[in-house]
Amino acid sequence: MADKKSYKRQTKKAVKAAKKYPKLVLVLVSLLLVIAVAALILWLVKPELYHKYLGLGGHYWTEWEVTREATCGDGSKTRGCEYCDETEQEVIPGSGNHTFDEETGVCTVCGYAASSQQLSIHFLELGNKYTGDCTLIKYGDTEVLIDAGSRQGSADTIKAYVDEYCTDGVLEYVIATHAHQDHIAGFVGNKAENGSRTGILYQYRIGTIIQFARHNTTSAIYNNYVSAVEYAESNGAEVFTAADCWYGVNGAQKSYYLDEAQTVSLNILYNYYYEHETSDENDYSVCALLTQKSPSGNKNFLFTGDLEEKGESYLVDNNNLPQVELFKGGHHGSYTASTEKLLSVIKPKNVAVCCCCGTTEYTSNPQNTFPSQAFIDRVAKYTQNIYCTTLIIDYAEGLFESLNGNIVFYVKDDKLLLNCSNNNTVLKDTEWFKQNRVWR
Repeated sequence: MADKKSYKRQTKKAVKAAKKYPKLVLVLVSLLLVIAVAALILWLVKPELYHKYLGLGGHYWTEWEVTREATCGDGSKTRGCEYCDETEQEVIPGSGNHTFDEETGVCTVCGYAASSQQLSIHFLELGNKYTGDCTLIKYGDTEVLIDAGSRQGSADTIKAYVDEYCTDGVLEYVIATHAHQDHIAGFVGNKAENGSRTGILYQYRIGTIIQFARHNTTSAIYNNYVSAVEYAESNGAEVFTAADCWYGVNGAQKSYYLDEAQTVSLNILYNYYYEHETSDENDYSVCALLTQKSPSGNKNFLFTGDLEEKGESYLVDNNNLPQVELFKGGHHGSYTASTEKLLSVIKPKNVAVCCCCGTTEYTSNPQNTFPSQAFIDRVAKYTQNIYCTTLIIDYAEGLFESLNGNIVFYVKDDKLLLNCSNNNTVLKDTEWFKQNRVWR
């Protein structure tokens, strides 16, 4: 009752004020009308500006676009906001009905290997326009995951792929090379409606985590990564730094075998920056050499994260590096890595680059977008077998497509073979290369 009387009093006051100051009321009403008309005109003429400055946080989504068909293994689709840079990615469940090549035993659509006993190395596409790293190594019933970029939403894409190979829910080894988002975000994942996390370190039982010994970052994603590691540790994971492994302290080992016969080993190499500070986060990268004993001699595979020129120089000086069958191209094919000093020692026969070819994510200089012309010039001395996961179509619009797709190398009958989810075309023979790079 009191509220009703109070409301009537306030109404009477407002009416009196309107009669007392009619010009002020007219001005206020006119101003509100002008603002409303201006907002309407902005919405009609420049909807992107309206969305940016006057929107309420919602997005004007385009139709879903399939980016990878799910004929057998899981596929993906994306959609983007019409007026900003936001994109959403969704996994399309696959049928699981693989089409196996009789000779190789590998699915001709998605690269899944019918024989779980052969060694396979998978460089994953990550389901968005951003460059990042994620590599799955499988031998027998043992899986190793090196990095999990590029954004937290990539966790769903990574898990869908890994589940094709990891059937027991256990990742025996996880390596986080360094603390940049494009290498650790998928370990964290997003929060689900029930409060759980979608990240790799939450979705699998982890045997051993080997992580960077130093870092400079205090970013939110790094702090969330630390929480994810603590969660995995509370569920039984052993956690070591690369320095622990190199020196064999705190229960860590320099080499881990992926099989009881000790034919395949994961070896942590020495990096000068495990023990020394640097302003370049990339040079803290964990470096590992995978070695398989075989009748024809050892097969070696090198992984150096985003190690840069100085780090590569120390890597050569402090390790007895062999020639390698496969090298994961340093720092996504940047001009700052994969230096001549390193390449002249390892002489790679094959190079896999995890990147969106031509992306302007980090630079607008066309010669330095991934993979850079300088990178190609150096690698070309040793091999033409360069493969890249993804191709950017329009960075601003969030458009991308597979180049080679998921790049899968596997050993069969003592031979290293290749099966990519999109095609096996070497980089220099792609249309993107012919329009943007030179082979010399």
